[in-house]
Amino acid sequence: MQQTKFRYYDAVAYKRANQPKPAVHTEFLRTGRIDRNTSWSPSEKRYLSYQEVAERTGRKLENAGNVTHDRINGFHQSIRFPKLIFHRTLARTPHLGYCHITVANSRFAEFKNVQWAFYMANFFAEIGEEEQFFADISKKAGRMYFAVAITPAEEEGRLQIDRKVRGNGVLFRTDDPKLAMKNVLMLGARDEALRKIIRAL
Repeated sequence: MQQTKFRYYDAVAYKRANQPKPAVHTEFLRTGRIDRNTSWSPSEKRYLSYQEVAERTGRKLENAGNVTHDRINGFHQSIRFPKLIFHRTLARTPHLGYCHITVANSRFAEFKNVQWAFYMANFFAEIGEEEQFFADISKKAGRMYFAVAITPAEEEGRLQIDRKVRGNGVLFRTDDPKLAMKNVLMLGARDEALRKIIRAL
């Protein structure tokens, strides 16, 4: 199956450049002169490189990541997560990407100490295997929030999904921001009294 190659252009700049111009007679009545320097050639679309699209996507993702982190840390003074914001865009579709928000340790089922990372993405997908982490990416616009168990990889300084936890390493995946926040807070809550408050949300 042939992969569609996307072309991107700056829609906002194109729209601004193509605003309807005032009629010459109206301009004359208003100013008493006729502008002889009017260019009659229509503005062309300026196509963006994949790098430019990736940069714009990255800025949006990191802004959303900062807002999400602030909301999580604003819930209760005893629950604090470190801010570790960075993003990645998908190589063939740089308008799609995901943002790492935080990392923490929790007790999880039979595991005493599970290190996990929380992300958000500007698309919805299945979380797949090592070779293709995101599978069946939805064509509809949307967001996805997910947390995965992580463990140090063989390559120094790298992390990988800890698939011993839940069979695939995925702690949760949702498109509901309220449910995502609740899940992250539950992972961060240190005592049962706080978990009861979070469950009631």
